Amino acid sequence: ILQVGPKKEVAECKEKFASSVDPTVSQTFMLDRVFNPEGKSLPPMRGFKYSSWSPLGCDANGRCLLAALTMDNRLTIHANLNRLQWVQLVDLTEIYGERLCEASYKLSKADTPRGELEDFSEFQRRHSMQTPVRMEWSGICTTQQVKHNNECRDVGSVLLAVLFENSNIAVWQFQLPFLGKESITSCNTIESGISSPSVLSWWEYEHNNRKMSGLIVGSAFGPVKILPVNLKAVKGYFTLRQPVVLWQEMDQLPVHSIKCIPLYHPYQKCSCSLVVAARGSYVFWCLLLISKAGLNVHNSHVTGLHSLPIVSMTADKQNGTVYTCSSDGKVRQLIPIFTDVALKFEHQLIKLSEVFGSVRTHGIAVSPCGAYLAVITTEGMTNGLHPVNKNYQVQFVTLKTFEEAAAQLLESSVQNLFRQVDLTDLVRWKILKDKHIPQFLQEALDKKIESCGSTYFWRFKLFLLRILYQSMQKAPSEVMWRPSHEDAKILISDSPGMGSTEDDQEEGTSKRASKQSLCDTGKGMDVDDAADDSLPQSSDIGGHEPMEEKLLEIQAQIEAVEMHLTREHMKRVLGEVYLHTWITENTSIPTRGVCDFLMSDDGYDDRTARVLIGHILKKMNKQTFPEHCSLCKEILPFTDRKQAVCSNGHIWLRCFLTYQSCQSLVYRRCLLHDSIARHPTPEDPEWIKRLLQGPCTFCDSPVF
Repeated sequence: ILQVGPKKEVAECKEKFASSVDPTVSQTFMLDRVFNPEGKSLPPMRGFKYSSWSPLGCDANGRCLLAALTMDNRLTIHANLNRLQWVQLVDLTEIYGERLCEASYKLSKADTPRGELEDFSEFQRRHSMQTPVRMEWSGICTTQQVKHNNECRDVGSVLLAVLFENSNIAVWQFQLPFLGKESITSCNTIESGISSPSVLSWWEYEHNNRKMSGLIVGSAFGPVKILPVNLKAVKGYFTLRQPVVLWQEMDQLPVHSIKCIPLYHPYQKCSCSLVVAARGSYVFWCLLLISKAGLNVHNSHVTGLHSLPIVSMTADKQNGTVYTCSSDGKVRQLIPIFTDVALKFEHQLIKLSEVFGSVRTHGIAVSPCGAYLAVITTEGMTNGLHPVNKNYQVQFVTLKTFEEAAAQLLESSVQNLFRQVDLTDLVRWKILKDKHIPQFLQEALDKKIESCGSTYFWRFKLFLLRILYQSMQKAPSEVMWRPSHEDAKILISDSPGMGSTEDDQEEGTSKRASKQSLCDTGKGMDVDDAADDSLPQSSDIGGHEPMEEKLLEIQAQIEAVEMHLTREHMKRVLGEVYLHTWITENTSIPTRGVCDFLMSDDGYDDRTARVLIGHILKKMNKQTFPEHCSLCKEILPFTDRKQAVCSNGHIWLRCFLTYQSCQSLVYRRCLLHDSIARHPTPEDPEWIKRLLQGPCTFCDSPVF
C-alpha cells in the first residue's frame, strides 16, 4: 500500500470515499486498484507490470540487477547473489514514499501547501505522484573518488529513472556494486510536463569523447520529447540545455515502446543517435546528430508494417536492426540505411506461422549479440475458433548463421565469452551436430593466436575443444537426474580418483551439458535420423578404438590449452605480488610455489616469466613462506594447480584466482563449474580482493 498519510487517517478517508453519495467519488475509488488494492470481490493483484535489466557489472558478482514493478505498484530491485537464487535488495516504493512524507508531499520547498487528505483530489494526487508507470536503467558511469591519502580510485555508478503517473520522473543514483539501501547515493525528481505519460527510455549520445544523456518520454496522446537530466553529483556527465520535442502532434496514437540506438553516420563521418518508437501500427523514427550548427533532428514514420497495433518492439544495438510484432503472429525486421540527409528503412516480413503454426504473439526480445529472437506465443485460431485455454510459450528464432556467429566471435572487441553466450551457443550447436570443428574456423583461430596471442582466443579454442569432446562421447543410457539406489561407500583417502576430484566433476558436468545439447538439437529430427546420427556403440569393435584414440587426442589438446591459460594467469598473479609487496614480506599467496611450478617444465621457455620470477626471488631474499595444513600443521607443497596434499594425506582444493589452498568448508564456484575460488577475508589487502573479483580464467564466467 502506498504511503499517502497516517494509517488511521488513510483508513478513515477510504471509508468516507467508499460510502460517498457522489458516484464520481465512490465509483472512482472502488474501481481504481491503486486506491483500493484489496479489491474485495475483484481478482487479487498478482504478477508483474514491467521489468527492466541493468547493464552487466552492477551487482556483487558482476552481473545484472533486475528492477521489477508488481501489479500492486511495488518497485523493487533484485540480484542473483547465489546460483539460481534471487534476493530482493531494496524496495524503492517504500523509500520514495518516506521521502515524500518527510517533505509533506511537496516536490520543492517553494511549492505551496496543498489540501488535506480528506479532499479526494489531494488523495488522488498523493497516489499518482508515487505510482510507477515505467523504469529504465542508464549505462554505467565511472568517476574518480579521492581517498584520505590522496589516492584516486574509480567508482562506478548507475542511474535508474522511474516514471510516475503524474508525469514526474525520479532519478535514482546507485553506487556499484549495488548491495542494498546503503548503496543509494541520491534521488532527484524531474517534472516532465507530459500529460498521460506511457513510456520512458534513456537517450545516451557520445560526441567528441563527451557523453551526453537525457530521458525520452512518450505520451499516451502521441507526443515524444527528450528531457535534460541535470545531476551535479555525477562528474563528467553532460546533458541538453533544454527539452527537445521529437513529435508534438496530439494525434491520439499512444507511444507503446521507445528504443535508442547509437550508430555511426557513414556520410557525415560522426556518431549519431537513432530513436524509434512504436505508435499504434506505425514506427516513428528520429535521427539526432550534433554538428557545428547544433543538434540536427530528422523524423518521420514508417507505415504499412502491420494491420494491427504493434504489441512489442526490440532492437539489435550492434547493427541498428529493429524488430516489431503484432498480435497476429507477424514480425517485421527493419534495417536502417543511411542517405545523404537522413536515413530510410528496408523492412521484410517474418511469418511465425510458417515456423510455429498458427500463433498469437505477445512480446519479442533480441539476444545481446543478435543471435536469437525470443518470441512469447500462445495458440492461434483453429478452424476459425479461439483456443479454450492459453498456453504461453517462449520460442527462439535464430537470426544469424554459424559462419556469421563465428566471424563475430573472432573479431569481437568485447573479448569475453560469457558476454557473448548467444553467439557461442550457435557455435556449440553446430559442433555438436556435425561432430567436428570446421576447417575455416580452426585456421582463422590459429592465425589469431599466432598474431595476437590474447588469452581470449585461447579460451575460445578451449571452448571449441570441450564441445568437440562432448560431441564425441556416447549419450548415457540412463537418465542423469534419476537418483541411483546403490549404497556404495568409499573412504576418501583411499579413493583411487581423489587426485582428480575437480576433473571428475567437470566430466560429469560436460556429460550433462552434452545430453541436454543433443536433446535440444534433436527436437526437430525423427527418431530414425537421431539413431543414424549417433556414435557407434561399444559392440562396433572396428570404430571403437579409433574413437577412443580421438578422444584421448582431444583430451591432450584440452589439457595443453588449460595449462597455457594457467601459466598466463600465474604470471599475472606474480606481477601483482611483485608490485604490491616489500622485501621479504609474507603474503598469503604461495609465491615460491607458483614460481617453482612455472620453472619446473623444461619445455616452457618464457623470457618474461623468467625475468619476473628472478625479480621476485631477489625480493623474497631466500624466504619460502610455505602454506601449512590447518589440520596437522604440515607443509602444503605446490605440486598441482588444482589441489594441495600434505604429507598426512589431507587434500585441499586450490583457488584458481590466487592459487591459495581453500582450507574452509565454504568456497565459490564458477558458473560452468570449471574451477573453485575462495571467499575474500577482511584481512586481505585490496590487491588480493581485486584478484578474487575476476571471472573464470577458462570460460569468462562469474564466480558464485
